[in-house]
Amino acid sequence: MPKYFLFILCCLFCLSSCSKEKTPITGIDGSAIPPAFANFPDIPFPTQAYIDLDDTKALGSGENWIGSLVFTAPYTPSEVFDFYMSEMPKLNWVEVATVRARVSHMTYIRGARAVQILIEMDSSDSSLVTLTAIPNMNVEKRIK
Repeated sequence: MPKYFLFILCCLFCLSSCSKEKTPITGIDGSAIPPAFANFPDIPFPTQAYIDLDDTKALGSGENWIGSLVFTAPYTPSEVFDFYMSEMPKLNWVEVATVRARVSHMTYIRGARAVQILIEMDSSDSSLVTLTAIPNMNVEKRIK
C-alpha cells in the first residue's frame, strides 16, 4: 500500500509541475524585459504576433522609429487586414490607400510619418506582415 501511495504522490507532483505557467524572462537586475513590440507604441499589433528578428530592421523606438518590422500572426491575411483597418484610426493614423489582394498593401500617415503595411499568407492559417515606417516628406513641405 505505501508503494502505491508514493507512486501516486510522485505522479501528482510530476503532473503539477507540467501545469506551471512560463516564468517570465527578467533582466540581470530582476526587472521585467518588455516584449519586442513594446518599443513601437504607435502601432497596433495582433495578439500572439511573433517578430522576425532576422528580417526586422528598425532604428529608434517610441513614436519616432523608422525602418521595417517583420512579424507573423496566427490569423489569415484577411483577418489581419481587417485588424489594421479597425485599429490604425484608433491611434490617429489616417488611411491614404489600401489594396486587398494576394499581397495586401495599406498606407497610413500621421504627423510627419508614413507607414506602409504589407500582408501576405505565411501558411494556411497565418500571415506574414511587413510594416515599414518612414518620414513623411509631404508634411514637412507644407509646414515650410
